[in-house]
Amino acid sequence: MNASRVKLTHHLFLALFSLLMLYPVIWWVGASLKKTAELSLPTIWPATPMWENYSKGWHFSGDYTFAHFFGNTLLMELGNVAGGVFTAALVAYGFSRLRFKLRGFWFSILLLTMMLPGQVTVVPQYILFNKLGWVDSYVPLVLPHFFGGGAFFIFLLVQFIRGIPRDLDEAAKIDGTSVYGIFFRIVLPLIKPALVTVAIFTFIWSWDDFFAQVLYISSVDKFTVGLALRMFIDQFDIQWGQLLAMSLLSILPSVLIFLFAQKYFVEGIATTGLKG
Repeated sequence: MNASRVKLTHHLFLALFSLLMLYPVIWWVGASLKKTAELSLPTIWPATPMWENYSKGWHFSGDYTFAHFFGNTLLMELGNVAGGVFTAALVAYGFSRLRFKLRGFWFSILLLTMMLPGQVTVVPQYILFNKLGWVDSYVPLVLPHFFGGGAFFIFLLVQFIRGIPRDLDEAAKIDGTSVYGIFFRIVLPLIKPALVTVAIFTFIWSWDDFFAQVLYISSVDKFTVGLALRMFIDQFDIQWGQLLAMSLLSILPSVLIFLFAQKYFVEGIATTGLKG
């Protein structure tokens, strides 16, 4: 009986704590259905929900709907995820499986870049992209992901690949498989959980990277979702209900991707190699 009471108390505590953590989201949903004058009222759900906040906010910009901005952002994310995942896996495979001069030194340099603040490289990167004529395009936002995807992702994949028995590589070499064949046929399938983890982090971090987007994109037809949300603030009479409605929709892709891929995400974080 005591064990049952402890278990019940444990579950009640978790339920109350979950409601506490979800309260900002619940308030967010309710606020997206309110008039601007009702936002200051101490109520979560409005007496008369303003569902038109979603339709009006969706067509807010006039010339473009939020479908256009979502399309721009998803197109950018496709390049970011594809480039980041593939190149991070390729670089990690080189550090973990191939032998070359100064491998330890270059890996240490790679890890040191994780301690370098991103603000340090902002000005030289902008000058470089500006001279190349790539400002006001998605190239500055996508191209860096095709050069390793980031030191953190490479380190994560290196640790994961090191857990794969080298006997698999030796057996593949005996069968005549090349170095690239081992990478594509053996390593990539076995590090799937880690690759999904890298893909999720890349998607969420680049989706939320408002600073880089506002720095390099200036044309409205190329705006991402984050830049489109900023247009609500730029007007004199801010429609807070519409802004909250669209900002709520803006987080749905990240939430859905995490929910559908959380199995691989947890496995990729919790393990650093093969089990058994």
